[in-house]
Amino acid sequence: MRPRHNGDVTKPVYRHRLFTRIWHWVNALAILILIPSGLMIFNAHPRLYWGHFGADFDPAWLELPRFPGWATIPSHYSLAGARHWHLFFALVLGFGLLAYMIAGLANRHFQRDLSIRRRELAPRALWSDFKAHLALRVHDPEDPRAYNIFQKLSYAGVVFVLIPLLIVSGLAISPGMWPWLADLFGGRQSARSVHFIAMACMTVFVLVHLTLVILAGPINEVRSMVTGWWRLPEDDE
Repeated sequence: MRPRHNGDVTKPVYRHRLFTRIWHWVNALAILILIPSGLMIFNAHPRLYWGHFGADFDPAWLELPRFPGWATIPSHYSLAGARHWHLFFALVLGFGLLAYMIAGLANRHFQRDLSIRRRELAPRALWSDFKAHLALRVHDPEDPRAYNIFQKLSYAGVVFVLIPLLIVSGLAISPGMWPWLADLFGGRQSARSVHFIAMACMTVFVLVHLTLVILAGPINEVRSMVTGWWRLPEDDE
């Protein structure tokens, strides 16, 4: 794939179905509210523990300074306000994921686009895709609709592991929920720690994702997630 030049003739490629685009933007909104509102909730007690119990005089495995107002929702200290934002968009995230799972199975999106083949995990194939990523060649010119192995691994990890882990660990630390949920994590404080770690992983994913979108050409990439159509430069054919 050669570098893109101004004036290249382009052709449109339909890459994203309507439901995928809707879920992407709803999910993006939910994540962008959940992370800063979660940081405000964390500010109420910025220490993490393992086990069933944790308080000021218990040894914490992680202690952080409180996050500044520009990084939280609300920007001023309000535990109740943050919980309202967090719980509402947690429902948006959870039911959105459920709908996406059903649609992905019904239209065979998971089998067609996210299934990982053994040959893609071969060291030579991984190294080739890694070098292509470094050169910002993330699309296969022979099949621009296809996801590369790193996209498949990251998207499948987020959809099938990270978001479900956030939802389940969030339920485990919610007051009034089934006690056995917290027991799955070894205690409510352990569930809170897992929830924070999963949130940090999601933050890293979002930052890497946005960075790659910018480097790959934000207008083309965002347009494809709005309209479904992505423009492939003729040089890439």
